[in-house]
Amino acid sequence: MNAASGVVLAVSGLRKSYGENEVLRGLDFSIARGECFGLLGPNGAGKTTTLRCCLGLIEPNAGTIMLVGEPVPKAAREARVRVGVVPQMDNLDPDFTVVENLRIYGRYFRIPDAVLEQRIPNLLELAGLASRGSASIRTLSGGMKRRLTLARALINDPELLILDEPTTGLDPQARHLIWDGLRQLLTQGKTILITTHFMDEAERLCSRLAVIDHGRMIASDAPRALIATHVEPEVIEVYGDEARTWAKARGLQLAERMELAGETAFCYARDAAPLLADLAQHNGVRYLHRPANLEDLFIKLTGRELRD
Repeated sequence: MNAASGVVLAVSGLRKSYGENEVLRGLDFSIARGECFGLLGPNGAGKTTTLRCCLGLIEPNAGTIMLVGEPVPKAAREARVRVGVVPQMDNLDPDFTVVENLRIYGRYFRIPDAVLEQRIPNLLELAGLASRGSASIRTLSGGMKRRLTLARALINDPELLILDEPTTGLDPQARHLIWDGLRQLLTQGKTILITTHFMDEAERLCSRLAVIDHGRMIASDAPRALIATHVEPEVIEVYGDEARTWAKARGLQLAERMELAGETAFCYARDAAPLLADLAQHNGVRYLHRPANLEDLFIKLTGRELRD
């Protein structure tokens, strides 16, 4: 498999251990040119380790990686020149302006200044920072810095853009601006690999995704296909002072599947009518009726327990 054949990243049998702790246990996936592929999993599932292996920043114990047609880690340096990365934490240089950060980063790739001067205005426009080119990094908000980090990752016109939790810590407005920018890139034919804990983000952006846990792939498909395969189509969230009492007395009988989390009972059903009719007769509970979503899938496959 190589980039010319339409596969931008191919991972097979990937394993990585730290001492006796096996973090990746035979991971397999591939990303086609032009798609947005999501890598989901709880904390400690192996997402960041996977990205670091794919970029050649750490060496796996076993498996093969082909990144933009180059074998990794053998030719990791050659591959990384054709990849853009948005890390979890912003690492912009605070001593330079917005434009200077882009210009200096572009020179790392040996991009001619004339090309950079043509490219930078378009990237600032994409990031919603066209009027902030001369601003100091220290004056930017968190959302602006995140958008600038995205623009910087595009300075080398990469064949693959890798984003590691790109909107963590941002307010809804900043998240939507970044989503709009990523959708523009996809319409232009860019290929994106994204890790995120925001299920709505993955569902909005990804054409395909994989859920990993304990270093293993546990499901992979288009978001709606995964939901249809693994989760009942209708969900009723029941909460309030009497929710647990109702759940144990009636919910277990009427729902196809039910989970209790705190004061909330999550009832899953193919036909929610009997549940809704019963709930209408109980004044001590409140409820929300909605279609199943990617968060329901994620919780079913990986569990509700807190991960550190």
